[in-house]
Amino acid sequence: MEHITVLTPHDWDKLDAAEIFQKFAAKRSNFLEYSTKISEDNYMHWEKARFVDSPEGFTSSEAWYLAREVRKLSAKQTPIKAENGDFFTIYRPNYVDKHLRYIDMYAGGQFLLDKTSDVAKSEKQKYLTRGIMEEAIASSQLEGADTSRKYAKKMIVENKKPTSKSEWMIMNNYKTLQAIEENYKERELSIEMLLELQSMLTENAIDEPDRGRFRNDEDEIVVNFGHKIAHVPPSEAFVRKELDRLIKYVNDTDNFVHPVMKAISIHFWIGYLHPFVDGNGRLARTLFYWYMIKNEYWAMAYLPISMVIKRAPKQYTYSYIYTEQDNLDLTYFLDYNIKKIVKSIDEFVEYIERIRAENIEVEDKLRELIILNDRQKQSIHYLLADENQYITITTHQNMNRISRGTSRNDILTLEESGLLKSVKFGTNIRYYASDRLRAL
Repeated sequence: MEHITVLTPHDWDKLDAAEIFQKFAAKRSNFLEYSTKISEDNYMHWEKARFVDSPEGFTSSEAWYLAREVRKLSAKQTPIKAENGDFFTIYRPNYVDKHLRYIDMYAGGQFLLDKTSDVAKSEKQKYLTRGIMEEAIASSQLEGADTSRKYAKKMIVENKKPTSKSEWMIMNNYKTLQAIEENYKERELSIEMLLELQSMLTENAIDEPDRGRFRNDEDEIVVNFGHKIAHVPPSEAFVRKELDRLIKYVNDTDNFVHPVMKAISIHFWIGYLHPFVDGNGRLARTLFYWYMIKNEYWAMAYLPISMVIKRAPKQYTYSYIYTEQDNLDLTYFLDYNIKKIVKSIDEFVEYIERIRAENIEVEDKLRELIILNDRQKQSIHYLLADENQYITITTHQNMNRISRGTSRNDILTLEESGLLKSVKFGTNIRYYASDRLRAL
C-alpha cells in the first residue's frame, strides 16, 4: 500500500541556500510580512503556503524554504522522540499565548464558578452529561463507529445494552469519560492505568485477546487514511522504552509546562507511539481530557472537542502527518488542537446563552401553573426541544444521577399536573410533552 507523502516544492533539490540567505539579507523587510502571514497569523504547511503570494525577489519555494529555516532556529525541543533518534520540536506562534489565556479563563470553569453567573448549580449536571455524551459519541465516530448521534444519545440516556461494536465503542467511551471525571483524575499515569483505560475503551469492541495488552511487532499495525498508509508505528522495543519516558514526563510536577501545551503533547505522543492494536485514538483523546481535568481545567468535561474535530477529520489526520513528515514539527498538531479547544469553548458559551434564554421564557409561563424543581425543569426543556422526544423514569434518573424513587416522584408530579402524557411501549412507559405543555 502506498504511503501518504505531503507535497514539497517541485524544485526543492535545486535551491541554493546561500543565495536565498543573501536575498534575505538584502530584502529582509519583504520577507518578514510573508513570514508573519504563514507562521504567526496562521501556521501553514507548504500545501497552503504555496498559495500565498511570495515576497518580492523570492520564488514560492525559496520563501517557504527560508520560513522553515526561521521556524527551526526559533523552535524548542520537546521530550517526544522519533524512532530515528531525533526529537520533535515546537515553535510558538504569537497567537498561542492569547489562546492559552482564553482557555485558562474559560476551561478553568470561571464562567460557571462566578457567583454572578446565571448558570444554576443544578444545571451543571446537565451540561456535564451533555459534554461527556457528545464527546463519547464524536470520539467513537472519528474511529469508525457508524451509529447515529441521535440513537447513540438515546442508548446512553436509557442505559441500553449495546448490540454492535460501534455501539460498544460509544458506550465504552462514555463510561470511561465518566470514570475520568469521577475517579481517574486523582491518579498519576502508569503502565497499569494505560492498560486499564484501553481495556475499558475497547470492551466488546475489538477481539478479546487484544484488550489490555500492548501490541508487538508481530501484530504488524499500520495507520491507514483512505487507501494510503498515514503512519507506521515504531517498533515494540522503542514503544516500551518511550512509554516509560512519557509517563515520567506526564507525572513530573517540578518542571513546569503549561498544562494545555502538555496535554496536547500527551495526545500526540500516544498517537505517534500507537502502543495498542486498537483504541489508540480514543485513548489519546481520553488522556488529553484526563490531564486537563487533573490540572483543574474541570470545565473541559463539558466541552465535546471531538465533536468539533469530527466536522473536519481530514485536518486532524493531517496535523499528525505534517508533524511527522515536516522536520518533526509538533507546531502543526499544537496549532490544530489549540484552535479546536477555543472553538469548543466558544460553542459551549453560545449554547449556554441560547438555552438560558429559552429556559427563562418557558419557566416564566410554568411558574404560573406549578412550582418545579430544577431536574423537572430540565426534563421539560429536553422534551420541548423535539416533538418526538420522550423521557422515562430511567432516563430522568440517569441524566440527573438520582435515585429511582426520586426520579419516579419527579415524573409523576409532572404527569399529574398535566404537563406530561404517558404512553406504554412494551413493558416500559414513555413520557412525552402534553398538548397543554406545548401550548404554553
